[in-house]
Amino acid sequence: MTPEPAAVAGMHTPPDSAARRPAVSASDRECLLLLVLTAMALLVSGIEPHDRGTWVLETAPVFIAIAVLGGSRRRFPFTALAYRLIFAHALVLIVGAHYTYAEVPAGDWIRETFGLARNHYDRLGHFMQGFVPAIVARELLLRTAPLRPGKWLFTLVSAACLAISACYEFLEWWAALLLGGGADAFLATQGDVWDTQWDMFLALCGALTAQITLARAHDRELGPAL
Repeated sequence: MTPEPAAVAGMHTPPDSAARRPAVSASDRECLLLLVLTAMALLVSGIEPHDRGTWVLETAPVFIAIAVLGGSRRRFPFTALAYRLIFAHALVLIVGAHYTYAEVPAGDWIRETFGLARNHYDRLGHFMQGFVPAIVARELLLRTAPLRPGKWLFTLVSAACLAISACYEFLEWWAALLLGGGADAFLATQGDVWDTQWDMFLALCGALTAQITLARAHDRELGPAL
């Protein structure tokens, strides 16, 4: 009896792309729900925002993410954890876009309650800028590269998130050059000369925190993809 080719000693069939997909991914129903909620939040946020130009700049990443994730959903579905975190990050951006980061009421309340010198909502935004991309980058590397959970993965994900934050600071710099004073609401520096350094530092803190607190849960969702 002739053995099947895959059973011949020393031979095996290469894993197809499906083998690298997470065992548990967000269902189509949940993805649709998150998309609808995001669209509703964008609609409400876009009603008489504090500054229309700032709203466009701050929500642009949300529209880009919707297009990219929607286009790749069938070929490369992310885990439920990744989709939920992306949704949470989108809400942070959308709220900041409506009020501008320096004027978000919750940030003003915290500033007044604790006697702070500034509205720190933008600090939350930059923390999320590291926290959420860390899980997305981690998933991309685990599913498309020969990396496995460990020190190298942790280091590369952290470096990638820091690079993303630095590139975003470039965008803010270019916006300031092109728009001059009109970019103040978008930059949200609030007079802090170290704002750029704080932004990148908090993004790094977010990336480290996400990996330390969510790595095990993320690995469980990835399942056979590891």
